[in-house]
Amino acid sequence: QPPQTAQPFQDPCLDIAVHQKAPSVLTLQHLHHSSWGSTVGFLEPSEKLLKDHSVPLATINSQKLAQITSDLDFKENPTKSDILSMMKNQPAVEETPNGAGQGGSTGGHRAGPSPMPGSGQQQQQQWAAGVTSPTQQQWAAGVLSSSWHSWSHLARLRGALRAARRRHLENFCSRAKHLAANWNRIRTSRRTIIHIPSLGYSQHIREHIPDLAVQQNLQMGRLCDILDANVDVIYICPLALSEELLQYYNKLLGLQAAVRSGSPEDMADLQDRFRILTPEAINSFPEQHMCLATVLKYSPRTLQRLQGLLQGRDAYMVGGVPHLDELAVADQLQVPLLGSEPAVAQLCSTKSGSRRIFASAGVPTPPGEGDIHSREQLLRALSQLVLDNLEVQRWLFKVDDERAGDGTAFCDVISHLECQPWIQREQQEHGPGVWSESQARELALVKISQELPGLLAQHVQPVNEKRFPTWEKFLQTFLTQGGVIEAFPCSGSVANLTVDLLIEPTGELTLLAAGEQLHAEGPLRSSGTTIPQRSVDPGLLQALCLKVGEACKAKGVLGYFSVDFVAFTHPQTGRQQVWATDLDLGYSDQLALSQLLVYLTDGNVDCGSSILQAPLGAKESQSQGVQHEGTKPPAPSSPRCAVASSQLRHCSLSGISYSLLLHTCKAHGIGFDPQEKQGTVFVLYEDQKRHSLGMITIGEDLQGVLLTFARNLFIIHQEISAPNMQGETNFKMAIRDIEAILGVTAENKLRLEEEQPWEADALKE
Repeated sequence: QPPQTAQPFQDPCLDIAVHQKAPSVLTLQHLHHSSWGSTVGFLEPSEKLLKDHSVPLATINSQKLAQITSDLDFKENPTKSDILSMMKNQPAVEETPNGAGQGGSTGGHRAGPSPMPGSGQQQQQQWAAGVTSPTQQQWAAGVLSSSWHSWSHLARLRGALRAARRRHLENFCSRAKHLAANWNRIRTSRRTIIHIPSLGYSQHIREHIPDLAVQQNLQMGRLCDILDANVDVIYICPLALSEELLQYYNKLLGLQAAVRSGSPEDMADLQDRFRILTPEAINSFPEQHMCLATVLKYSPRTLQRLQGLLQGRDAYMVGGVPHLDELAVADQLQVPLLGSEPAVAQLCSTKSGSRRIFASAGVPTPPGEGDIHSREQLLRALSQLVLDNLEVQRWLFKVDDERAGDGTAFCDVISHLECQPWIQREQQEHGPGVWSESQARELALVKISQELPGLLAQHVQPVNEKRFPTWEKFLQTFLTQGGVIEAFPCSGSVANLTVDLLIEPTGELTLLAAGEQLHAEGPLRSSGTTIPQRSVDPGLLQALCLKVGEACKAKGVLGYFSVDFVAFTHPQTGRQQVWATDLDLGYSDQLALSQLLVYLTDGNVDCGSSILQAPLGAKESQSQGVQHEGTKPPAPSSPRCAVASSQLRHCSLSGISYSLLLHTCKAHGIGFDPQEKQGTVFVLYEDQKRHSLGMITIGEDLQGVLLTFARNLFIIHQEISAPNMQGETNFKMAIRDIEAILGVTAENKLRLEEEQPWEADALKE
């Protein structure tokens, strides 16, 4: 290669050779996500042609790049002028002896119809015309010819990919219409449900999910769809399960027959009703953090086996967090997908998108503002929100695309705001009528905005401090992805609820489960649930959910989704307020646990009345038989409630086998009684690392179940922990959270009849 005489031009703008995960690239991607495919399609050939062959293109004008790619039809090839016009250092490049632009036209417009050199001898000669020596001309022509063929190959691949995705989407829509037209028949006839619990978040989110495969395997409760005698389940598992674990689930699902008969001897073998398949490619892409749908897409043997199992049967797919590769798998299997189109999910399930849905539904939300992408916008919005809501102590910052509280930070702004006493005095002196139009209010806004930068830098606390050790680190992600600011309830007693819903293919909306969140890792991270919920009037909750469901339907949402609410008593009015706070499209962990609960009790969750009814246990039947001797007894059912968690972690679990753990628990009376339809069951995820598990405890009253759940954790911790254990566990925090709930529960019992008669009636029943 001819010697390079120019140094790379340095500029704060986007570097064309920069790593795809760099902040500048991520910022550009989020700002121009709708045309990002075209942008990448432009950058790839430019980088290959110019950087790989030492042509000193160092920086590009990102705004010009976005403009060009939005105007450029990639059925054509980009011209030399296209590439030159996006260079920030275009003159410096053109002046180099081996510069790509010598002898060529310059400027910011697309000049000339001729494509980049390499498509023919004439174009090669035109491109190399500015090179001074015959040696350099020969070198340039060879380089351009080789690069052009490589780029052409990439362009054909991108074109094929776009065509395939168009086909997948068209077939998804076509099969969705067929599913809707035949849904009433399919849902009551013999059918197979393929469950793929895939976390189809964006790549940058999946990279930060620890043990992604385990996190995608928390929903083993999906197997309980076989409760319907017409349903067979195929569960796609992101981990290779041992024979011991497979036998555990065969026995667990076999409990249902014993529950129905009330006799432990009546265990059934249901291995012909469900299959657990692990794609062969689970270990093929260890550094790519692929979601389960993508791994399955690249597992031809598993796909072939699935096609054989589905031959001649009614079937449909239920995914997880929507992803384009779910559509690809559904198309390969030629089955409909009961879920939303990924583009719809991306639009609706971000934090800002959720607020838009709630606004269109007309449901109450916390004071706040969404779609924040700049530091100035954040400070302006927060200043206004603080001034308008001086009673709010804590403000939350939520990154649009993050999950499970990882992208959340909080700050107690008022308690650190030095101008707050002055603002309160001015507000009282002016009175509410004059204050809103006064100059003092404008001055207050200025004072707040001046204090906020330093206040936030010093006092903001990210929930995930390992990932975001400082406010600046968090802010970088917040502004790159966008996010929302929201008020945290100003109350000492706050209940967080999650409601699971289903929009069926026919458009019918069904409430499936409602529970109150447990918080073993702080108030902003859910680690479990109590079912059914007891904090909000079920009629009010149902009305809010139906409004949100209708708004989701209007946006094209289909399938499973969940809505989060926060309920609290307003300190000034003394009345309960309920805010909608989050929307997640996909099948939730709570719903999987709820399915297992219903399966083990042979019961029914009525979200309309917040009651879980189950057939009477053996002791209850005897007791009721005595009470109703000589008369026809009422319907034999009794209320049940449960505490469940899919996020229990303990590093010492890896030091004990599952069989020994279960044997130890049994020795301490931890187990499930199919006759009484209550007790404890474990959800086991994998048997390699064995550092986490799920647990569900079922009983007759909430206080008793909470106590049993906490006792179970304490016993397991005592049995598996070394005297000087130095490791990670959330068992202790879960126990402390339950202790706090029990304190509130005991206090609330005194006010139950007066404040929430509907709950008292439910308990009496």
